[in-house]
Amino acid sequence: MKNFTDDSTESEYRGNALRKLLAYMKPYLGWFFLCLILILALTGLDLYRPMLIGDAIDLFEAEGNYDVIVDTAIKYSVVLALGFVFNITQAWILQKTGQKIIFTIRRELYLHIQSLSSRFFDLTPVGKLVTRVTNDVEALSEMYSGILVRLFRNIVKILGLAGVMLFLDRKLALISFALLPLVAALTVLFRRIARETYRLSRTRLTDLNTFLSENISGMRIIQIFGREKRKFQEFDDRSGKLYRAYYKEMMVFAIFRPLIYLLSVLSLMVVLGVGSREVLGGSISIGVLYIFAQYIQSFFDPIQELAEQFSTLQSSLASAEKIFAILEEEPQVREPENPVILPRILGRIEFSHVWFAYDGENYVLRDVSFVIEPGQKVAFVGATGAGKTSILNLIGRYYDIQRGTITIDGTDIRLLSKKQLRSAIGQMQQDVFIFQGTIESNIRLYNESITREDVKQAAEYVNASRFIEKLPRGYEEPVSERGATFSAGERQLLSFARTLAHKPAILVMDEATANIDTETELLIQEALQKLMEGRTTIMVAHRLSTIQHADCIMVMHKGKIRERGTHQELLARNGIYKKLYELQIHHDVTA
Repeated sequence: MKNFTDDSTESEYRGNALRKLLAYMKPYLGWFFLCLILILALTGLDLYRPMLIGDAIDLFEAEGNYDVIVDTAIKYSVVLALGFVFNITQAWILQKTGQKIIFTIRRELYLHIQSLSSRFFDLTPVGKLVTRVTNDVEALSEMYSGILVRLFRNIVKILGLAGVMLFLDRKLALISFALLPLVAALTVLFRRIARETYRLSRTRLTDLNTFLSENISGMRIIQIFGREKRKFQEFDDRSGKLYRAYYKEMMVFAIFRPLIYLLSVLSLMVVLGVGSREVLGGSISIGVLYIFAQYIQSFFDPIQELAEQFSTLQSSLASAEKIFAILEEEPQVREPENPVILPRILGRIEFSHVWFAYDGENYVLRDVSFVIEPGQKVAFVGATGAGKTSILNLIGRYYDIQRGTITIDGTDIRLLSKKQLRSAIGQMQQDVFIFQGTIESNIRLYNESITREDVKQAAEYVNASRFIEKLPRGYEEPVSERGATFSAGERQLLSFARTLAHKPAILVMDEATANIDTETELLIQEALQKLMEGRTTIMVAHRLSTIQHADCIMVMHKGKIRERGTHQELLARNGIYKKLYELQIHHDVTA
């Protein structure tokens, strides 16, 4: 959300948000125009009903004919029937168009979130994004489904009532309007307070959703360390703040509504008192006094609704500010306007004097240069924080470098289509994410070009078929959120099958076998050897025994490549690699 330094800046930004929200109405202007016509008709009916009864009272008093009552009852029934039809039509149109607009905004927001770079997700809590796509978008529904149209209706109704009252009796009308300055002052005060309470409640709701998203995902850690009581206290604190924000919002309405109602009653008392003398003096008829009494009640209702609708509009604008703040986020990794499309990616990767920092200042890679030929198997080793995983992220262009160049098959990756580049890279990571669905859908990821046979073949290659075929429904076995019903090794095997089913030209393995037991690792080693044939393979591993077969091992230290060569060559140098190797052997022996 934007930070405002003064009221004019805030007002300007809210104006921009309103203009953007109104822009979504353009495809439906015809329907909204029809709603406005219906509103004018409904307002006319609202004005006509008291006049119909008032005229009937005067006629009955003058003539004493009961036919007037019957005739008035028929006319009144027709007016009510027309109002019923007009209201149903208007509500149907508004709800239909409003939900279509909300559907459009929700789709656009999610598509935009998908286009944002990895750095954005590094810094933005998941719960905040969930709130934007669900709660904040839904908050706009009321605006499109009623607020804007009802604002127009209430303004027209107020002007219509004022005009008719002045036409009937100017003196009584001016007396009726005597309390309007006080009403206006209360409305301005209410709007200002309501705007702050709406904004506070939205912020508190976002905080609570963010907390829930993080802590429910990490519930196992909370239970392992026995922090349930402490986390409940944190939840209770955030929930209490949200409760107080909603309570404050409720109290604002609870005070404002009775005040407006009190003013309407006072105005009615004054009009009835003055009007009664006018009736007794013969200046006006009883029917006119009845019309004024009805109009007074109708006059203050739209004023009250108008103030509340402005406040609800403020709430929608507060949500819109947050939504458009996301939509205005620019992806740091941009798709080139005219991307180079390679006929086929062979897998030659070259880093030339690459400097990279996640925050643009603290470099995690410093002047890194290397070449990986197609089909070559290269491993990166080094201490935690040396920059190994960063290299893998840069190859897939999940981040852009600050200096230097990265090329694939001789073409700068910044000129390539992100879709073609990433579809050519198969990433197998230590932290496996499994989606809800079935085993087959998790392997295919809804790629229609991958057949059931491709899925089975990939599962057989990595020996995932051994546990899949034992399941009751095989490849159609339902998968819960994050694959919680599978072991870590089974989830890892599924990720292997997923990667291989997409037939990448480049294999990237970031500690991919860390969660697989020794027996399972031995089963997939042979399959991996076959799959590596003809593919460029890049591995990151702390267990040096898993990368000894690599064509080249690069040793990273503090963001630089300090050593490179085969396993035997690096041992012979008696450098960093040999120390890492001896430390690991010593650890394995003592363990």
